[in-house]
Amino acid sequence: MPLMPAVVMERVTRRFPSRGREAGRDIVALDGINLTVAAGGIFGLLGPNGAGKTTLLRLVSTLLLPSRGRVAVMGSDTRRDPEAVRRRIGAVLGGERSVYWRLSGRENLLYAGALHDLPPRVAAGRADELLRMVALTERADDLVERYSSGMRQRLALARALVHDPALLILDEPTAGLDPQAAAEVRTLLAALARDGGRTVLIATHNLDEADRLCGTVAILDRGCLVALDRPDALKARLPADERTSGGATTLEAVFLALTGRSLSAADQPAWPQ
Repeated sequence: MPLMPAVVMERVTRRFPSRGREAGRDIVALDGINLTVAAGGIFGLLGPNGAGKTTLLRLVSTLLLPSRGRVAVMGSDTRRDPEAVRRRIGAVLGGERSVYWRLSGRENLLYAGALHDLPPRVAAGRADELLRMVALTERADDLVERYSSGMRQRLALARALVHDPALLILDEPTAGLDPQAAAEVRTLLAALARDGGRTVLIATHNLDEADRLCGTVAILDRGCLVALDRPDALKARLPADERTSGGATTLEAVFLALTGRSLSAADQPAWPQ
């Protein structure tokens, strides 16, 4: 039997009311998105700031509802049964800000366990397991304010995994991290998808990271879905005369071919994400 898709979006549009001089005119952050995220592996949402990536993640996480269309997560409709969705997902949408700095790493995980109604003994065992997984056992009882940015990001991932969700949702998981810390987070994400059998949905504007990490990518631009495929398949579509002198190509070049703009030129927020 084929696995149920992790996420299904049908003709999803999300509007935000504008302010100031533009008051009365809605801003369309997502425009008629049709998207299916298969269960298992790492799925990347790519695009510049303002493309609609964060809005899409918030819709999947039940933090927003679509203005039009339908979003289903593991078969549950986010509008009709948001509680069922929340039981199946873990989300890190605020990076290291999603953990409490005045608590220890262990206390953060125990608190998250209590929020998910885990019995204290189960939560304690789960905290120990996750602290080992993210290599924080030796610092488990230190206050999070003493952690590095990379350590706080790894703890945020552990916190999102306390209730063993089937779908992990991450917004820019390596943004602001130094190269070593970013590499550690990427290694952890690959292991979660490979060994844990869960689906990881990430949003990023780091196309090189997505190329190396994601099995499938969706490229968003100005609220529209402009491409969806494996990274190698997207790059293979690029005409030979648009590749580098050595015949290679990148997702940056794919984005340029699709939109007529480089990612850096497009990387200016045009509306709320």
